[in-house]
Amino acid sequence: MKVTILDDWFDTIRGLPSFARLAGHDVTVWTDHVEDVDRLAERLCDTEALVLIRERTAIRAPLLDRLPKLRLISQRSVYPHIDIEACNRHGILVSSSQHEGTPCYAAAELTWGLMLAAVRQIPQQMAALKAGLWQIGVGTTLRGKTLGLYGYGRIAKAVAEYARAFGMKVLVWAREASRERAVADGLACASDKEGFFAACDIVSLHMRLVPATRGIVTAADLARMKPGALLVNTSRAGLIEPGALVAALRAGRPGMAAIDVFDVEPLRDTAAPLLTLPNVVCTPHIGYVTREELEIHFIDIFDQILAYAAGTPINVVNPAAAAAALDRP
Repeated sequence: MKVTILDDWFDTIRGLPSFARLAGHDVTVWTDHVEDVDRLAERLCDTEALVLIRERTAIRAPLLDRLPKLRLISQRSVYPHIDIEACNRHGILVSSSQHEGTPCYAAAELTWGLMLAAVRQIPQQMAALKAGLWQIGVGTTLRGKTLGLYGYGRIAKAVAEYARAFGMKVLVWAREASRERAVADGLACASDKEGFFAACDIVSLHMRLVPATRGIVTAADLARMKPGALLVNTSRAGLIEPGALVAALRAGRPGMAAIDVFDVEPLRDTAAPLLTLPNVVCTPHIGYVTREELEIHFIDIFDQILAYAAGTPINVVNPAAAAAALDRP
């Protein structure tokens, strides 16, 4: 099959052990990022299997309408960037394991790294030292503080384990089924959302972005946080009400934020408010970007391609297109 991989910015995928799984297939890797539909249609005109790295490129109807040879889209995470209805119309199968059964330790580790960086002012202290200054402020100790996990899935569970090692209290707020899992794991749950935001010294978001969770963290929630509290978001920017975080940080509740995800990605506007506020630590959506984590991802992604080529597709998220996809020449 003719396989195309988009958005491999550091040309990493060809160096992964799992890349050998595609031996015998015609593979093209693009290391830049293109959003223009005309350019994408030209690049993908002969593509039969399209590999996506997370949500870096949106695959919508105007593009899909111009890709008559496309049979399969293979990825691993959630798929709000893919027009599933258009895929169904064209008989394009979408396969995604959605991380089934595998924790993301890379994202949990970055979450923890951002917490430490923010409360100890590590980036600010480094910048000051390089500028010839010595000790520009006083940090905060994590031991004894309350870490709030908003959402309790595979990543939040790993973060909670790290919190125990740091001597922190953990408080969970999530949908009922997730709270039940947290209790089963020996964690405390807040009695309500309002009390959760008011009680926590750090709130870390760990939810998928779906219609029900878009904007789930409101301006009122943020206003309940302590002046010295920290908001960490390594999940998705859309979980927070538009504009609410910047306004809250300027108002002083919470006092800090550590952010790995943005409304617009890649974010190249150096004047973006979150990049200019002194009480914010930012990273460019690198929560899952380690060689080990990418290898886990692409074993699944490439196995999905092999399964499709063998006529036995797996991890299908749009079964309505399956019959048409397999019948295509």
